[in-house]
Amino acid sequence: MWIDTVSDILHEAAATAILPRYRSLADGEVTEKTPGEVVTVADREAEELITRRLRSVLDAPVVGEEATAANPGLITALRDAPAAWLVDPLDGTANFIAGRPEYAVMAALIRNGQAVASWIVQPAEGRTYVAEKGSGAWRDGIRIHRPSAPVDPADLRGAALTRFLDPAAKARVQAATSRFATLGPGTKCAGVDYPRLADGVQDFLLYQRTLPWDHVPGALLLTEAGGVAHRPDGTAYRPTDAERGLLAAADAHSWRTVHAILMQR
Repeated sequence: MWIDTVSDILHEAAATAILPRYRSLADGEVTEKTPGEVVTVADREAEELITRRLRSVLDAPVVGEEATAANPGLITALRDAPAAWLVDPLDGTANFIAGRPEYAVMAALIRNGQAVASWIVQPAEGRTYVAEKGSGAWRDGIRIHRPSAPVDPADLRGAALTRFLDPAAKARVQAATSRFATLGPGTKCAGVDYPRLADGVQDFLLYQRTLPWDHVPGALLLTEAGGVAHRPDGTAYRPTDAERGLLAAADAHSWRTVHAILMQR
């Protein structure tokens, strides 16, 4: 499954395109691609490098976040192509611009619409997470097994990204904050929050917008570590979904507990 090869590619992109600009972005290296969505020269250069390298490993369509912003039709390869690469060259771009370490470089391999492998590199922290469907999840070569979460919701630690929630859903989250040990916005980087969930640092994540490059790598990591990532109706998250809403949790019991508090009207 080329686990080490793809890991090396993501590290190369981080070393050449991302880390040299960490806390040293020049004027003009940050632009707005859509209202409220920023992109840097590091995003674009990293994606170009990763795309070239991945095609030399497996000649398949590469669905990159920045390429898809320019050509939205690329995303259909996740559904239609026998195999496709998925790339988020710099997840947590706003954190990167602000000089915060919560950013990541991510990729996944999709076969017949299913994620079969994923990679998350956290350059500022020096961590690498990988997952292979049916084989497990690893952090820096050490197998990850997500422990069960506390049964009492008052002991659960979670994050809810409320930016894209409708007003009623946002109000439910705000009203429920005191029912959990912690409930905040998270790091605003899926490439950091999913690994924290897999590692046991937090117990659940709630999202509304679920773009595949943001969620496929982490969702596979979590499920291979023993957690769950389901849509609000309880169905498993898939890369080709066009649905909205995603609750990821340490286990099925915590998923049901959090769902009842945050997502049931």
